[in-house]
Amino acid sequence: MSVRKLKAITPAQRFRIVNNFDGLSKKAPEKSLTKGKSKSGGRNNSGRMTMRFIGGGHKQKYRVVDFKRNKEGVAEVISIEYDPNRTAFLALVEYEDGERRYVIAQNGLSVGQKISSGDDVSVDVGNASKIKNMPLGTIISCIELRPGQGAILARSAGSYAQLIAKEGRFATLKMPSGEIRLILVECMATIGAVSNSDHQLEVSGKAGRSRWKGRRPRTRSMVMNPVDHPMGGGEGRATGGIPRNKNGIPAKGYKTRKKKKASNKYIIQRRKK
Repeated sequence: MSVRKLKAITPAQRFRIVNNFDGLSKKAPEKSLTKGKSKSGGRNNSGRMTMRFIGGGHKQKYRVVDFKRNKEGVAEVISIEYDPNRTAFLALVEYEDGERRYVIAQNGLSVGQKISSGDDVSVDVGNASKIKNMPLGTIISCIELRPGQGAILARSAGSYAQLIAKEGRFATLKMPSGEIRLILVECMATIGAVSNSDHQLEVSGKAGRSRWKGRRPRTRSMVMNPVDHPMGGGEGRATGGIPRNKNGIPAKGYKTRKKKKASNKYIIQRRKK
């Protein structure tokens, strides 16, 4: 995948950097694997706004993605598709028995390629297996935290983890954040980094593109009144003291992770920031 800078024929396009989508298939989403997606507008069941700055946005369909990769056998990649619900691209695969599934596409995955999942798979991009079957130094993504749970780690565009060591029941992984932690070797993972690694280079160019994504304008807390935010009020450009959120919890460096959290014992080295 690559990005390109648009010509400045309008003010919005002056700084706009867009994805070329050159590796995607020109195909409508698989109808049997799509569902309707309703929007809440940030309101709860009684109609009260519980999340600010949410509303509007383009209509979307949800694609049902196979995060577990629990079907053994060989599957062929039919298409690489865009998904409006995530930054990564999806691969539509078809198994030998005719069943089709969506999986997260890895960098380098192409139409016509064969991928498989199970214990006896080769170390090729797109194949899924348990961590205990992978050699040290392997770049992996879509990692389970508990066996059978389904992938929840390293799923966004361009992200990956590296297998550093294996000892007994646990493997040591270097996570996308830089954190080094232990994961059970029985957990499934997919070989390769997640697709669309150029996503971080994209520039919206205008506020309207945020509205398409369902994000409403955010009001700076400094310009609010004291009744609306702890940092509001004051004459002129008052800083409002310590940066904090609407509930008074400090921001910018304040650690919110619980010191007695059960999973702390699995973290060998914390992320830098």
